[in-house]
Amino acid sequence: MAHYDRKDRDRWKEFRFQFPYREGLENLREKALSNPEFDPAVLWVWGTMQATAVIEILKACEREFGEHGQRVVKEALRGVGLEVGRQILEGVDWPEGMTEAEMASFYATVINCVAYASLEDPSIEGEDRVSFHILWCPHQDEYGAFDCRVQRYFVQGMLEALKERGWLTDWQVRFTRTMPAGAETCHFELWKAPGEEEFLWERYSEELERKALQWAAEEREREGG
Repeated sequence: MAHYDRKDRDRWKEFRFQFPYREGLENLREKALSNPEFDPAVLWVWGTMQATAVIEILKACEREFGEHGQRVVKEALRGVGLEVGRQILEGVDWPEGMTEAEMASFYATVINCVAYASLEDPSIEGEDRVSFHILWCPHQDEYGAFDCRVQRYFVQGMLEALKERGWLTDWQVRFTRTMPAGAETCHFELWKAPGEEEFLWERYSEELERKALQWAAEEREREGG
């Protein structure tokens, strides 16, 4: 049983999803993971190099081009997240009788454990609320607390892939703590949001964007630019 298979819920067996980038993934399994001399841990090194590049590109564009540069990078990342979400849901139907809470929790598991290659401890707390702890994340040792903001755009795109199908359109997500900020786990909540909370994720992203632009402007000023 793989780390992304849910052992806590029988209905997980009814939930179908697709692996993103399937052709490349099969290539990896066939040509690399099947080779006893290949150390899969080096994938973390490669992935961390890419993840570090993403946040550094965002910071550089904020410094050099301000709000416009930030928006260009943000939309590119959101677009990647949207495509990943579409690939996960390709050909997938909502299983008969599956609740919204189950769908929200199961989709989050795929994002956490497949797209983010993380380990999680999920919980379905009621008909309109689910949560999960991230026990280990590939970013936790190299990202600073503020760097995690870049992942919000990927996640926003993946959530939009759900909403394109008319699924979970009134659900929201938020984090309560993160490992890069010093917590033992990252903790996230998803809930069926009333109207005033409908765009909470996006509003908090905008708050972080304003703060990042302010810091970028201060850095330019210190450098005499």
